[in-house]
Amino acid sequence: MTGSLTSLRLKTSLILVAIIIASGTLYYTQDLVSKLQQREREIVELYAKGIEYVANTTAPNVDITFLFDNIIRPINFPIILTDANDNINLINSENIRNLSFDSSMTQEERKEYFTEILKKMDEVHNPIIVSYADTVILTKIHYGDSNLITRLKFYPYLQIIIAALFIFLGYIGFSNIRTSEQRNIWVGMAKETAHQLGTPVSSLMGWVEMLRLNYKDGDKVLDISDEIGSDVEKLNKITYRFSKIGSKPELKKANVFKEISNVIKYFERRLPQTGKKVDLIIKGNKKICAGLNSELFEWVIENLVKNALDAIGNKNGKIEIKISSNNNNVEIDFCDNGKGIDLKRRKDVFRPGYSTKRRGWGLGLSLSKRIIENYHNGKIFVKNSAPGQGTTFKIILKAME
Repeated sequence: MTGSLTSLRLKTSLILVAIIIASGTLYYTQDLVSKLQQREREIVELYAKGIEYVANTTAPNVDITFLFDNIIRPINFPIILTDANDNINLINSENIRNLSFDSSMTQEERKEYFTEILKKMDEVHNPIIVSYADTVILTKIHYGDSNLITRLKFYPYLQIIIAALFIFLGYIGFSNIRTSEQRNIWVGMAKETAHQLGTPVSSLMGWVEMLRLNYKDGDKVLDISDEIGSDVEKLNKITYRFSKIGSKPELKKANVFKEISNVIKYFERRLPQTGKKVDLIIKGNKKICAGLNSELFEWVIENLVKNALDAIGNKNGKIEIKISSNNNNVEIDFCDNGKGIDLKRRKDVFRPGYSTKRRGWGLGLSLSKRIIENYHNGKIFVKNSAPGQGTTFKIILKAME
């Protein structure tokens, strides 16, 4: 329920941010368009005043070169000049600027075409009147928006559409990735369960076979029955472990050396079945304690042992666990002389699904990290590693008096 609420809040926040960005873009663009339109109107008004000045001046040989060179020619938006009754003089090409038309059109078709454009111009901008002596209307200047303004008007909508499309495709992509990851995790969990159960089940089958061969030897049968009991207890622990995933486990004061020794002893008795010669060594502070959930903490140590055994391969191996105290912390160095981890891959080893082994689904270290950091408030990381020289994992936990 908490996860769904968090997801809903996140989506709501993203939508609000998107709305704010879209609104800001629209406001800024429309404000820019408004200022550009005002500037173009000022140019047209200056143009109109220039014409009025020429029409109203009594001075002979008025030089209007400045008017044409600096005002009329630079105009890049459509302009139509009409008389007082909005009639267009199509004969004089200077009355129509920055408007194209089909040269094959008849005079009547041109008139209708430009009249329609005139109406659209007047819907957006009021025409500017040029008068003589403030009484007689000489001409009206009708104008429209430049291409730049027209493009700016539609730009924010285009930007929003592209952004929305990008977000939509991104959402679909991330949803598919998340679905795929969830599917892989569930499949991986099933495989990890089978992998976890594989060791005690295989061991049980071995003990049963030995019982068949040694059923007359009472002492041997007793030893084997103890080992079977140990494997049954192991199966019980595995069931408990998976039942606790997703819930906060109870932590109790426990001796770290003893907890790790229990795991090491279990593997030592079963190493001959793997065909590998590996020395399992545990040393260091035997009295230090920490708040642990024994079943889950043992799972972490088992995962580290299994990964080390896989890394060692078939050569003579060594797995050494050192327990020490540092201030108020318990530090556990888990060293092996296996194949090591490449520097570029160190961050990937705790990622769900990452594995260099043919067997398994790469969930062991990911679950270990979750158990140590989320459940025990500790840390686990690769302390050092080099290809061909082995790996050292470090676990840091809070000590408990």
